[in-house]
Amino acid sequence: MRTETPWSTLPARDHLLAGVGGAAGAPVLDVVVPVYNEEKDLEPCVLRLHEHLARTFPYAFRITVADNASTDRTPEVAQRLARSLPGVRSFRLEEKGRGRALRTVWTHSDAPVLAYMDVDLSTDLNALLPLVAPLISGHSDLAIGSRLARSSRVVRGTKREFISRAYNIILRSSLAARFSDAQCGFKAIRREVAQRLLPMVEDTGWFFDTEMLVLAERAGLRIHEVPVDWVDDPDSTVHIVRTATEDLKGVWRVGRALAVGALPLDRLARPFGDDPRDRGIGGVPGGLARQLVGFCVVGALSTLFYLALYSLFRLGAGPQLANGAALLVSAVANTAANRRLTFGVRGRGGAVRHQAQGLVVFAIGLALTAGSLAALGAASGSPSHTTELAVLIAANLAATVLRFLLFRAWVFPERDRGNPGVSPAAAPVTPAARAVVPASPVAETTHDLRNAR
Repeated sequence: MRTETPWSTLPARDHLLAGVGGAAGAPVLDVVVPVYNEEKDLEPCVLRLHEHLARTFPYAFRITVADNASTDRTPEVAQRLARSLPGVRSFRLEEKGRGRALRTVWTHSDAPVLAYMDVDLSTDLNALLPLVAPLISGHSDLAIGSRLARSSRVVRGTKREFISRAYNIILRSSLAARFSDAQCGFKAIRREVAQRLLPMVEDTGWFFDTEMLVLAERAGLRIHEVPVDWVDDPDSTVHIVRTATEDLKGVWRVGRALAVGALPLDRLARPFGDDPRDRGIGGVPGGLARQLVGFCVVGALSTLFYLALYSLFRLGAGPQLANGAALLVSAVANTAANRRLTFGVRGRGGAVRHQAQGLVVFAIGLALTAGSLAALGAASGSPSHTTELAVLIAANLAATVLRFLLFRAWVFPERDRGNPGVSPAAAPVTPAARAVVPASPVAETTHDLRNAR
């Protein structure tokens, strides 16, 4: 696996070779089981998982028990399993947090594919190979089990079903998430993606999964979903109210960071050509077709927003003042949307300059629309509101082509799109700083993962 790459792009996804791993080499798959005070369920979980992998998985594997500050006999059980079963390891953290445990173990793992599952094994293990196969083949960057897919078979109480669906509706409406199930404890990720993505994830608890998926999706990484059969664990120790509260705080924090461009998502970009959408069209400049579609979509939404504002402002002001105020507000929103969605410029760098240049383009649109309104007033005296709207629509359409050309050639030129503005948080870091591990004492009980690399 190629991991030592510039921060600007991820390597292209490769199909792992059939000979990767083996008894003398690193495993292909590292399955992490995060636990806290699970002395009762840990041993049957690991025995069942190990038997399933040994019988069905065609690559070398490892099972890592990630004990995050258990106070019962869980560490002893983990050590005993590591001694008795080949390919089983134990990892001890002195601070709680499922996200902290996953980040720590995944950061130090030498396996090219990393996965985790809950200790209760609520998810049917037959979904494990379909989960990791797209990552092994190079098709996808992350994979998640989904209990909300149409073909999934789920057994759980009404309260948990309602909470799960309500949470995913919140993610879709607030963070525009398109994945169907953020909380299913059954996920996998390619190692080179984890090395770039995990340092950006702040949460160390249950929101860790959601934050990781949202950032990956916003960066354009491919997330594969696998329908799963899932049976609820009636003895689950998860505190629903406290977890839901922390999740909502996390949604607010991530949404705010995305809104202000504080996250260096450009670090997760794939190289040109890895995505079929990057392939050139004969006779068309690179990216023009996609930019035209994005510009038209943003323009249509901006026009509706502008017309709604104009109608609102017109209730208390004249047509020229209402037009100017509506166009100013919609122009700021239009420039921000085109900057991120149409031309793919991320980060805070250059944002003020882009808005200033966008206001110049706004002035051109203002001149066209204001001139059209003045001509209409001179021609008909007191035109109806419907006539005013029709004239404004025509004037905006006339300015659209010019606006796109100015955006493409002047406001967001190729050099800005190829080297997006990067916030201070996205500044290049040294190789030693790439593997970010939470500042917590980590004691390993059986094997030192760092020495196994």
